[in-house]
Amino acid sequence: MIEWESVGKILIGVGTVVALLGVLFLLVDRVPTLSHLVGWLGRLPGDISIKRDNFSLYFPLATSIVLSVILSLLFYVLAWIFRR
Repeated sequence: MIEWESVGKILIGVGTVVALLGVLFLLVDRVPTLSHLVGWLGRLPGDISIKRDNFSLYFPLATSIVLSVILSLLFYVLAWIFRR
């Protein structure tokens, strides 16, 4: 049976992380140091950008792959830490 208290704690933790990421994205343009740290996002060589007269397409393929690898490693390390 599911313990609803633990599910609630997990949801609160996830919500806190999402809120902190939102604040970070709001501050990126205002703090010069942060803009240099995350300025590479969306401008990697493998990102696809097509601009025509009435059409614009942007697909951040390389950025998605890099973020996927980083998040996979982060979750692997966290799972390894909490398994102990």
